[in-house]
Amino acid sequence: MTAALGTLAWLTLVVMFGAVVPVVPTGAAVSGAAALAAHQDPVTVLLVVLAGALGAYLGDLVVFAVLGWGGERIARRLRWLRGPQRLDRLSARVREGGVPMLLVSRLVPGGRLPVLLAAAMAGMNWRRFAVANLPATLLWSVVYAMIGVLGRAIFPEPWQSVLAAIVLVLLVTQVLSRLGRRRPEPVHPPATP
Repeated sequence: MTAALGTLAWLTLVVMFGAVVPVVPTGAAVSGAAALAAHQDPVTVLLVVLAGALGAYLGDLVVFAVLGWGGERIARRLRWLRGPQRLDRLSARVREGGVPMLLVSRLVPGGRLPVLLAAAMAGMNWRRFAVANLPATLLWSVVYAMIGVLGRAIFPEPWQSVLAAIVLVLLVTQVLSRLGRRRPEPVHPPATP
């Protein structure tokens, strides 16, 4: 049991780090851990979901705080914004969408950071963000854990299901990312004074 708790603690730290530094495939980490947990003790999958959600939640809180502090400067330096009107449009969508926008952004590859930036720039307060982000991170963790459980259902060996879950997550992420890049920017008529 101590080893399982240590593994869950590491999973939480990896997901938290990946939420702050988005080069770590956090979805693959949760899926792989869930696939392994499903082979050992299916009840442990629930703990994997909670550990993944906790890591994502804490990481998002850190990112939101940093973006609230210096968001526009950071975004311009990292070239997240292609123009000020893009941030304005996204900020308006966050103000209108609120919780559903956070839910969707968590599931779309590359969607989380721009939405967190827009939320911070739109003036979403800390408490509202903290409450709205809870279901988003929980849903994210459930989705990725279910991919791991699916790997367990298909493959008899733990290593096979972990590998299948990781490959599936990376494949789906790449496909969705490429589809998102192919979508043209909407053209808006110039504003009249």
